[in-house]
Amino acid sequence: MAQLTIEISDELAQKLAPYQHQISEIFTRFVNTSLIEKNPANLELPNNLSFTESPTYLEIIDFLVNRPTSEQIANFKISEQSQIRLRELLQKNRDANLIPSETVELNLCEQLDTLMTMMKIRAYTAIQSQNLSNSHSA
Repeated sequence: MAQLTIEISDELAQKLAPYQHQISEIFTRFVNTSLIEKNPANLELPNNLSFTESPTYLEIIDFLVNRPTSEQIANFKISEQSQIRLRELLQKNRDANLIPSETVELNLCEQLDTLMTMMKIRAYTAIQSQNLSNSHSA
């Protein structure tokens, strides 16, 4: 396995400390979805699919529109229906049976997963900061 060394600010290092065992996975997801794969804003969709027709996309948008708290973000899980659809797409992908619109849908799910992972990291950090503040003031 290759090793990569980067310099980050002390502030960022402190924020990432609780996730030190997950940083490799987080970085891999970020690189795969943000730098290597197409950005959703530039993604050309087949004529028969738009982001707003994806149930998972709409589910996450509806969740975010309601201004969730850090705790709600940290505890967020997609619905069972969306999980079933994702499992179907992943199986079709393993079997190499995805049609173009399903490939787009699966890529969107991966990007949404990355977005929610990053939001959960920020939410956990906010919760920890709030808990530290509360324990110091008590």
